Amino acid sequence: MEIEKISDHIPIGKNNQIPPMNCNSSSKQSFNSTSKSNGELQEDDIEAAPRTGKLHLWAAKGLRNLRFLGGSKTGKEPNVDELFNQHAVDGRLLFKDKFGACIGMADSKDFAEGLFEALARHHNIRPEDGINKEELDKFWVDLKSDDPDKHLHLFFDMCDKNGDGRLSQEEVKEVLVMSAKANKLPKVEQNAGKYAALIMEHLDSDQNGTIEMRELESLLRGIMSVKQGTIKGEISERGPSENRSSLRKILKKTTDKIQDNWKKIWILTLWLCINVGLFTWKVEQYKRRGAFEVMGYCVCFAKGAGETLKFNMALILLPVCRRTMTRLRETFLSYFIPFDDNLEFHKIVAGGIAVGAFLHIVFHAGCNFVKITTCPEDKFMRFLGDYFDFNQPSYLDLVRSTAGVTGIVMIVLMTFVFTLAIQSVRKKEIKLPPALDLLVGFNAFWYAHHLLILVYILLIIHGYFIFLTKEWYKKSTWMYIAIPVLGYACERIYTIYEHNHEVNVQQAAIYTGDVLGLYMSKPKEFNYKSGMYLFVKCTEISKFEWHPFSITSAPGDNYLSVHIQGVGDWTKELKKRCLKADESIKPIRKGTLLRLETKAYSDIEQSQSLSQVKYPKIMIKGPYGAPAQDYKKFDVLLLVGLGIGATPFISIVKDILNNQKVSANQSASRRYPQRAYFYWVAKEQKNFEWFRGVMDDISEFDTNFVIDMHVHLTSIQEGAKTVLINMAQSLNQAKNGLDIVTESRIMTHFGRPNWLSVLTDIKSKHKSSEIGVFYCGNPTAARDLITNCEELSSDSGTRFEFHKENF
Repeated sequence: MEIEKISDHIPIGKNNQIPPMNCNSSSKQSFNSTSKSNGELQEDDIEAAPRTGKLHLWAAKGLRNLRFLGGSKTGKEPNVDELFNQHAVDGRLLFKDKFGACIGMADSKDFAEGLFEALARHHNIRPEDGINKEELDKFWVDLKSDDPDKHLHLFFDMCDKNGDGRLSQEEVKEVLVMSAKANKLPKVEQNAGKYAALIMEHLDSDQNGTIEMRELESLLRGIMSVKQGTIKGEISERGPSENRSSLRKILKKTTDKIQDNWKKIWILTLWLCINVGLFTWKVEQYKRRGAFEVMGYCVCFAKGAGETLKFNMALILLPVCRRTMTRLRETFLSYFIPFDDNLEFHKIVAGGIAVGAFLHIVFHAGCNFVKITTCPEDKFMRFLGDYFDFNQPSYLDLVRSTAGVTGIVMIVLMTFVFTLAIQSVRKKEIKLPPALDLLVGFNAFWYAHHLLILVYILLIIHGYFIFLTKEWYKKSTWMYIAIPVLGYACERIYTIYEHNHEVNVQQAAIYTGDVLGLYMSKPKEFNYKSGMYLFVKCTEISKFEWHPFSITSAPGDNYLSVHIQGVGDWTKELKKRCLKADESIKPIRKGTLLRLETKAYSDIEQSQSLSQVKYPKIMIKGPYGAPAQDYKKFDVLLLVGLGIGATPFISIVKDILNNQKVSANQSASRRYPQRAYFYWVAKEQKNFEWFRGVMDDISEFDTNFVIDMHVHLTSIQEGAKTVLINMAQSLNQAKNGLDIVTESRIMTHFGRPNWLSVLTDIKSKHKSSEIGVFYCGNPTAARDLITNCEELSSDSGTRFEFHKENF
């Protein structure tokens, strides 16, 4: 049995989702009406375009997108003069093979060469002769022009290879191939001939086998203008917060900020107050003791910092008690405590520990030890002699004492652990020599954290042998940490012996983009909610490593699935072992997807062949709570997944679909969202193959039109390189009901979503509603979304409640 490429069985459906081609006439009519309302071009519109003047109303916006420059990775304009001197032959002539490197299109060489030839013909220059500096300046002026008509003529000339003023099907195909290569769209490149024929079919109104400029312009204006939801780069599309400077607006914004984050604010305020209270209490306590006469405020501050250390060393364990956090999410406490931010709070407390440890050691080593050793003997004996057996110690004696040695060792260990926990170190974003490579990455972070077991042991010893306190009941370190340490230890032991499930891998799927899909048997007692995650361990790779992954199957499915991207040593090794387990897999099949229905996992007879493959032994533990599991609290959802960050929302989508199936036969008793907007944003075309089954099932199963799915390809920006691709995409969608990028029924948008536009549209449709926004992906990319959620929540009863997944 070979590893088959599967697409997840997830029905969804919505406005811009394309129905099956075997649908009846009524369903087609319904689809056309909903698609038009969403601003997408339909076949009737396309056919009517050459005969009406309606599309010309969109000219200014449509042709403005037909630009040749912009969208560079650096965001900076290339220094043409410097690049000319760098690439010109003998510093005098620049030939077309270097033109792309000179104008910022080094990664689109074929497209740049076609553009060079068109510009050369326009200026009566033979392309093979090359151009000098003055001619390059003229080319550059043409490319930077803001005149949309000039851009249209230049684009037409680039397509018109023989300069006869007409485009043949072969010329259209050639430009489609160049555009597909420039944008890394292999599927479009493979089918360029078919799409060229489709364009000719709609634009060749004279049926003479060629296209004239007026025919191209008519369709181009319409298609380019109806592209919605992506960032075009105009200044006018900036957020609503610009130019807000009045005191009233600032106060309003502050009030809304507090309202949106009140859970975090009160928890952090409480934590700060407790720390300040403990510090102040200890300072006041030691101001009234004899030690103050020798060491002054140094001992007060050292002891105050030490008291906060004891509290924070106890508190830091609670947010990482995952099973406890999961259970508490289900209680009334979730209305007051932001359990979604448990890891962020864990990091904040760690920062408090770092500050407390720094102050504690500085005031002890830099002040108290010095004052103790230099204090006059009679004064020392009077105030401190009883604590040191009436023997005044030297500085070295204090350092070599039990309290001194344990303190130093703890500082060294915590510094090491904290350093490996820094994000850039944990995610291998920094480069170290090969000999030190073991000190970066998740494994280093995970194993180093286990050194904190030794730190807690040393902390108890340190607290027992501290200076200036003799009574055991006043040595309070153990009182702070006993219960949290015991609770954390019990949870770890409990998960080891009670909630580790050995599962059978029924199916493994290798997707393009280095993603492994694991479809496993579901333990009977494994009850979870969509949005939760679990830990996976492969004992053949490591007996100790557990890695967290979002569950992509729905609670109603009789199997478990996770999708794992190969970004580290462990994940890559797991994929390698799955491939090795089924050596019959052919390299040519990698990336192909075969639809497997959910029933394949419930039918034992059909699954017998699957068990013949000896996949690696997999253990799981969980499930554990995550922000997305609260999606049922909202009637309206906005789900945003970046790349593999779509995984927690796949389970939610499946669950909503399963609910529709149940409610179709009987009354559903549980509450489900009435509307869900799902935005999947990815960098490359191949990423969309991971869940192509989701997109294929959208219009087929989501009969209630609950889910509105959008896919965005960020590696491609609107412009001249996408003109014919946009055209072929709209025509193919209108005629065949398929997107040319993903070959699914969901239309692909180029560029990032314009969150201001998206949120404004959702707000207008769901007035006075509380909308749950769930995000999983790069934290940096979430800033714009968060800002707009806050801004658009401030003007009416509609509120956007933002939640971010944390791992």
